[in-house]
Amino acid sequence: MSDPLPRILVVDDEEAILETMTFTFQDDYEVYTSTDARKALELLDQKAPVAVVLTDQRMPDMSGVEFVAEVFRRHPATVRMILTGFSDIDAIIQAINDGHVYAYITKPWEPEQLKQLMKQAVEHYKLSVENERLLADLRKANVFLEAVMDELDVGAIALDASGVVQAINRPVREYLGLGGEVRGRRFSELLSRPGIERIEAAVREAEREEGVAYCDVDLESHRFRVTARSLADDAGQRLGRVLLFREVSHEPLQRRFSELLGDIVSEQKALRPVLEADREKLRQIAEEIRRSPIQSAGMSELSERVSRTRTAIDNWLEVDDAMAREGFPDAHVLQERMRISLARWPLRDELPARVAELSKRVADYYETGEKARARVL
Repeated sequence: MSDPLPRILVVDDEEAILETMTFTFQDDYEVYTSTDARKALELLDQKAPVAVVLTDQRMPDMSGVEFVAEVFRRHPATVRMILTGFSDIDAIIQAINDGHVYAYITKPWEPEQLKQLMKQAVEHYKLSVENERLLADLRKANVFLEAVMDELDVGAIALDASGVVQAINRPVREYLGLGGEVRGRRFSELLSRPGIERIEAAVREAEREEGVAYCDVDLESHRFRVTARSLADDAGQRLGRVLLFREVSHEPLQRRFSELLGDIVSEQKALRPVLEADREKLRQIAEEIRRSPIQSAGMSELSERVSRTRTAIDNWLEVDDAMAREGFPDAHVLQERMRISLARWPLRDELPARVAELSKRVADYYETGEKARARVL
């Protein structure tokens, strides 16, 4: 199916001129005409979108300049042209200066010249519509991009080569206490809050190295890892830089937690004393996290891992006790507790050797109903 013909509207109080215009343009466009400017506005509303309106300047009740001004108000994308005599030139120039008129045609006109001008006007309209569509798509894409950026657990600021903020996400606004619109302002102007000046020093420190570099900075009760990353175009021309702010206040607790896990995994002999001691250490870490004023993604993730580890250790110790007691504990319950503990253990590929042995003993007990009344851990 071929594309529909572009629509044009011709307004003139002389029927003969409208007939001439229709004959001139009917092969290339869907032509609408009117001898009354006010009725032409109604017709324009009905038939929109219309690519071009061509109107005579001198008409009863409404001049061509007044008409195109109203067209501009109602349908700004429609291209506007005026037929005029030399005596109307001052009004036309004013309309052109006001942005209402794309072109004016003096009487009498050459048909081929008029056709060429109409073709250019229609192409101008198509280009304007396409540009608006692209801008709308870009605005829509930016909405989604900003939504994604705001959900990151890393603060991000994009600066141009002169240090002016071009983009910023929600986390860094919260980290630095920035309110209002900050895009278009210099990054150095934003660092007025007491203590924030250390951020700029950290950025300079990070940028001393080539490529990607980072520097840690303490701000109030928080610690941030500031990363500076250069931006360049395909030709290598520097465009600016991206600053990333990661909240790393949880890292001291994270190191304690990682060392604790390492002790558990490496223990080959008596694991029970290690588990019992580490269970208390995990309780202390969990309490420190609970009391911390810092609410960050890193702290939340660490809290979850500590909780999962405590669950795993509790289950291992209780299953080990049940296997050592006299009688016949429910094998299905024991196996389910081992399944849960293995799912909660944060190092799925690094299971303590004695826990693996305990898991095997429980599986054998489930199959045979026989168990040795001794602890494994």
